[in-house]
Amino acid sequence: MPRTQTRRRFLAILALAGGAGAVRTPRAVAAEETLETTSVRFVKNPAICVAPQYYSQELLRAEGFTEISYVEATTADAVLETIAHNRADFTLAFGVNHIQWADAGAPIVVLAGVHVGCYELFAKEGIRSITELKGKSVGLQKASPALLTLMAAHVGLDPAKDIRWVTGPSIAPLDLFAEGKIDAFLGFPPEPQELRAHHAGHVILSTAVDRPWSQYFCCMLAGNREYVQKYPIATKRMLRAVLKAADFCVTDPPGVARQLVDGGFTPRYDYAFQTLSEVPYDKWRDYNAEDTLRFYALRLREAGMIKSSPQKIIAAGTDWRFLDELKRELKA
Repeated sequence: MPRTQTRRRFLAILALAGGAGAVRTPRAVAAEETLETTSVRFVKNPAICVAPQYYSQELLRAEGFTEISYVEATTADAVLETIAHNRADFTLAFGVNHIQWADAGAPIVVLAGVHVGCYELFAKEGIRSITELKGKSVGLQKASPALLTLMAAHVGLDPAKDIRWVTGPSIAPLDLFAEGKIDAFLGFPPEPQELRAHHAGHVILSTAVDRPWSQYFCCMLAGNREYVQKYPIATKRMLRAVLKAADFCVTDPPGVARQLVDGGFTPRYDYAFQTLSEVPYDKWRDYNAEDTLRFYALRLREAGMIKSSPQKIIAAGTDWRFLDELKRELKA
């Protein structure tokens, strides 16, 4: 993008943010302690719902970062693996996946919840609820099976025996569902948007509106423990930029969607705009991130999917001090 357009866009961000204090001025940043590092690496993955970590680039520059990069990862497991192996510093990802990696001893620290509800469960006509998936085939393409496992167990199904799993990008479960060859499909943006575009099936569960899932964070921000411990000032400023970017997802969905496309993070403006208009990005101040981890850790342990207690996961795998400070600072 031409430099003049980049500067024009940044000035627009400053102007939009002026009344709410959403961007730190150079003077305000200079008054704080010096950044220990000006480099930050995020994981890049196909999910549109993690828009705040992509839209935050100009906000990060306003915080003093000069080296902002993105490391490719194509699956839910690869996203957290990239953080665990110190190939990237931070990522937004589903809280359940953070818990599973923390249970395995990965050096991952959850810092905040950012948004609620991006998963949608589609089913063919005639299927109206999860209980009716017994004996049916359910596809997953980029998502991990953990959430559907918990959803099935929540309504009394045995996920291992009662569901026929169709997984993996090589067999294209999304296409199979769109063609009517399997019974249901669980996905996150842009997968639900693509299914709607094909008029495929109907939604029987949305984590944005259906309880208990809508009462807890979906994507949460986590970092590599070494970076968080070594660079606390940089960590706080990074988090501030991402949370402010989440606010922009609420106040300016068209502008955020356009920047995601212009930045090469997603090819379809219509899918991006639809996602930003539907996903609740306005909950990070109100929902309790620790409650989310406790809820999911309990469900995972009951399902035999982790060994650690919720208390151990929270004690070893979280750091809320930055979020607590920013909630007080960003009240507007």
